[in-house]
Amino acid sequence: MKSTSPDGLLVIDKPRGITSRDVVNRIQEVLPRRTRIGHTGTLDPLATGILVVCVGIATRLSEYVQRMEKTYLTRLRLGVQSDTDDTEGAIKALAVPQPPSKETVMTAIQSFVGEIVQTPPSFSAAKVTGQRAYDLARAGREVLLSPRTVHIYALDLRAYDYPWLDIEVRCSKGTYIRSLARDLGDHLGCGALVETLRRTRVGVFDLSLACPIESTRTAFSERLLPLHWAVAELTRLDLQEPDITHIRQGQRIAWPSSLVSHDLPAHVGELAAFGTEGALVAVVGIDRQQELLFPLKVLPNSDLPGYT
Repeated sequence: MKSTSPDGLLVIDKPRGITSRDVVNRIQEVLPRRTRIGHTGTLDPLATGILVVCVGIATRLSEYVQRMEKTYLTRLRLGVQSDTDDTEGAIKALAVPQPPSKETVMTAIQSFVGEIVQTPPSFSAAKVTGQRAYDLARAGREVLLSPRTVHIYALDLRAYDYPWLDIEVRCSKGTYIRSLARDLGDHLGCGALVETLRRTRVGVFDLSLACPIESTRTAFSERLLPLHWAVAELTRLDLQEPDITHIRQGQRIAWPSSLVSHDLPAHVGELAAFGTEGALVAVVGIDRQQELLFPLKVLPNSDLPGYT
């Protein structure tokens, strides 16, 4: 049975020139009033591609989508710098006596694979003393952002014809492709900025699932994905009664025998618990010392998408 209001996830192919908030506003205009909506990872106005939007109860699961790794295709322009690290800012050409060779570029690219430290762009949504960095930068104030550790899982060269460099980046949450472009340009000694940027994947969500922002209410309803997509990367646990009822009531339960037999890695602290009909019941935490499970986020009786 479907819920009386929309609950699920929408994958939007964001066009260039609008903000992630603009996407949310557009969907709010189309879906029923008072529907809760939130996106799961900001895309710059210059960027296009996948923006996963949580609708209704799915907003309670947005953190699990935010954790998923991202894949981007980007074109960098070498030989220039920008105060925004992309084409949206003031661009300054640099004197480059000798463009870097393809071999030099490939070596430089690989030096950024793995755990790296990067500083977000001054014009970004990162916060400084409670304010957005881009608000401070636009007001002409100095922006001092703290470096952060991110992970680049893969960085592949797609094409190189100076000054154009096309790369594919697979990375962790919190990675700024503009910062990667800036730092790569510094490493090569010729400067670089982001010319185009497209997000092609977020965890289990790819462009084949995406719908255009101009879609109708009916089209959005048809493309709404069930809640369990948000926890696709959590270890699955199938529960039986009376454990399902106890979890829904906020109670702790003993580890099911099926779980005891599994050797859960130490880093696993949450499980996606499903009921007998295959619907997502809750996200549960693990008390290893007492061998108990406890509810972290309890979901309604059905996670089927849609509305009437």
